[in-house]
Amino acid sequence: MFTLILFYLLLNTPLLEMSFIPSRCFWRMKKEEKDGELIEACFFSLRAVQWSVEKDYFSNLLDTLTQSPNKSQFSLVLAFSVDEINQNPDLLPNISLVFEVPYFLSVSELKHLIHASGLHHLFPPNYDCIHALNCTVFLTGPNWEASVLFDTFMSSHESQQALQLTYGPFHPILNDYEQFPCIHQMAHEDTSLAMAMISFLLYFNWKWVGLAVSDNEQGTQFLSHLKREMEKDTICFAFVNMIPVNMVVYMSRAEVYYNQIMTSSTNVVILYGDTDSTLAVGFRMWESLGIQKTWVTTSQWDVPTSKRDFTLDSFHGTSAFAHHHGKISGFKNFVQTLNPLKYSDKYLARLKWMNFNCEASASNCKTMKNCSTNSSLEWLVAQTFDMAFSESCYDIYNAAHVVAHVIHKMILQHLENQLIENGKEYDYSCSKMHSLMRKTNFTSPNGDKVNMNQKEKFQKEYDIFYIWNLPQDFELKVKIGKFSPHFTPGQQFHLSEDMFEWATGSRQMLPSVCSADCHPGFRKFRQEGMPVCCFICIHCPENEISNGTNMDLCVKCPEDQYANTEQNHCIHKAVIFLGFEDPLGMALAILALCFSAFTALILGIFLKHNDTAIVKANNRSLSYILLMSLMFCFLCSLLFIGHPNSISCILQQITFGIVFTVAISTVLAKTITVVLAFKITTPARRMRYILVSGTLNYIILLCTLIQIILCSIWLGASPPTVDIDADSDHGHTIIVCHKGSVIAFYCVRGYLGCLALGSFTVAFLARNLADTFKEAKFLTFSMPVLCTVWITFLPVYHSTKGKFMVALEIFCISSSSAGMLGCIFVPKFYIILLRPDKNCLQKIREKSYS
Repeated sequence: MFTLILFYLLLNTPLLEMSFIPSRCFWRMKKEEKDGELIEACFFSLRAVQWSVEKDYFSNLLDTLTQSPNKSQFSLVLAFSVDEINQNPDLLPNISLVFEVPYFLSVSELKHLIHASGLHHLFPPNYDCIHALNCTVFLTGPNWEASVLFDTFMSSHESQQALQLTYGPFHPILNDYEQFPCIHQMAHEDTSLAMAMISFLLYFNWKWVGLAVSDNEQGTQFLSHLKREMEKDTICFAFVNMIPVNMVVYMSRAEVYYNQIMTSSTNVVILYGDTDSTLAVGFRMWESLGIQKTWVTTSQWDVPTSKRDFTLDSFHGTSAFAHHHGKISGFKNFVQTLNPLKYSDKYLARLKWMNFNCEASASNCKTMKNCSTNSSLEWLVAQTFDMAFSESCYDIYNAAHVVAHVIHKMILQHLENQLIENGKEYDYSCSKMHSLMRKTNFTSPNGDKVNMNQKEKFQKEYDIFYIWNLPQDFELKVKIGKFSPHFTPGQQFHLSEDMFEWATGSRQMLPSVCSADCHPGFRKFRQEGMPVCCFICIHCPENEISNGTNMDLCVKCPEDQYANTEQNHCIHKAVIFLGFEDPLGMALAILALCFSAFTALILGIFLKHNDTAIVKANNRSLSYILLMSLMFCFLCSLLFIGHPNSISCILQQITFGIVFTVAISTVLAKTITVVLAFKITTPARRMRYILVSGTLNYIILLCTLIQIILCSIWLGASPPTVDIDADSDHGHTIIVCHKGSVIAFYCVRGYLGCLALGSFTVAFLARNLADTFKEAKFLTFSMPVLCTVWITFLPVYHSTKGKFMVALEIFCISSSSAGMLGCIFVPKFYIILLRPDKNCLQKIREKSYS
């Protein structure tokens, strides 16, 4: 048992790990951004020196900044990262990293400086070999275009040896090693972003989404990945807006894009592109004009895009996907020790994201809607919080550690080669650093796996945040879930419903579908030219069901089942056959038993009075045979009652055919006997011998033998079988015996009709004979009764089905047999029991010759 429990836990380990999502909330003051270029480029030069660096160095360096606090975050993060590296005795012993004052330039300003060739004075030359290694590493970003311009400028100055590490979003252009051999991107391609977004959409059953993406190589590639993932799960685009990069072109089409988003029936729009692009300008405009959608985007869109306050609405917000990073502790403490007066809590609260204890706040209010009235800077500052990194800040942090690891490797290689190369000066050039940087692979102090080989594809984990615009110039970002591509499908995405409800006030979101779901009992019908997500729902055809939602096809119920009224599941059909439990079957069985008992009584009376005149006068042996055959005719009707099977189906027809043949052929023999006895006045000795010896009894054997032959042919050709009729009566399965060969069936029944017709003809000719007991008349009358019953049976038999058809056949057997019994034997039974005075030879002779 212990082994089984352990095995179960091991199988469920991925799911358990995904369930533990640390609660994180980030507050931020909204900042009014200027129009035009939304993000300025920031350049840092990073070097290694052989002198110790104290914290006063960072304090004095950062105090020289005149830029806004919102831009100095990169400087603070770099200072913290460099200080952490310098404090690590195992990484760079006797060497310190230093960085120069950053420069914040817009792309247009950078182009102007490069055109004027005035950028060289901003960067230190690389000829000081005493205090620094012979290569400077520049951190550039987060604007990729600025990095390209800077690389172009540096490439034109051969005297400058430098490497670039870019922070900010990944861009495929910078990954071209031939065009930009000295650029190393810290970010990797978002290979699993599309998969993560699709998992998020599927969780809320959003099948109808819009897309606004930059019309460039990066946007086109993302669109391709997204389409591939959407096709797997039947998610459709309501619209795809490829936003032009050129501002003039965009402005000429801005109204078209706005109307497309505003009038679309989708409630979810995916955004993908740079935050300094025309797409960001469009997003600002859409929000300011009141387009309320659920926006799904990436972490780089965490920047405030509007100062407009929105009312809290759980159905409208922004869901951002950010690369999963480990927590970096001590950042706030480091910043405040640089300048406690300047970097106060109130100052840092306005700087960038900060987090606080969400659980403590959640205990004070059930949902974020109730807390929003207390959203003020003073209230936030009073909370326990720590500063949080943005995606670009994490890139800066890891970039500093990359430089440290590369220098560390270079120093180790230099020490190893000193003995071999007899103290020859080691190469500290940028080419050497470039070669080592391509191979750098380590785990940073916060747990991030850093790999600088961009040719390798990495599937990143994503944290999912929900972002609100709040009153009083605040925004809130709450971590609600996580996506890990390393787990098995179905366990990759996990959403914390408690955190989601706390942030939004609800666990439900507005639906975003082109067509409402087709419920069980309906199927989807797609119209030509429409996306696969757009369809109409139509009822399933008769006796077909759909037991799921949005079924493409209805499924026909098995033969032994039928569809219920709602047509969402099959019900087993009631099996119908003429059974003994059925009132009709019970009545027919009792009737057959009563008639057979009455026939047995008459037979017993005849046997008891076998020496009387009336019994002798009617050929005792033939009467006994006829009575026994009639009794078996009544009993064989019981074979028709009960659950049909192969044996009973064969016995029904064969037994009745043979027994009834015996009965009719006996009537024929009796009729011929009467004719011969009364028509021939002076019979010859041979004729008298025939009448006395019972030779006429061979008529019964001959007629029965012919019927047996016909039945054998029937059994050999196509015998009766069990027939299951599941279509005639809705909701019922009728089980009857199929006759097999219809020709053989009618031959057997037709043969009985021929015998009856022959008996009737002979009896009709002898109807006026001077017979005391009117034997010829009784025989004559019995045959029309029999023929009338079976002639009436044929059309009615073919117009009925199921157990009523079987009941009709039983009734015909019983009624025809009862007609023969009543016509032939009941008058004699009356004389024997009630008029014994007429049952004597004298009375017979008197009557015969009177």
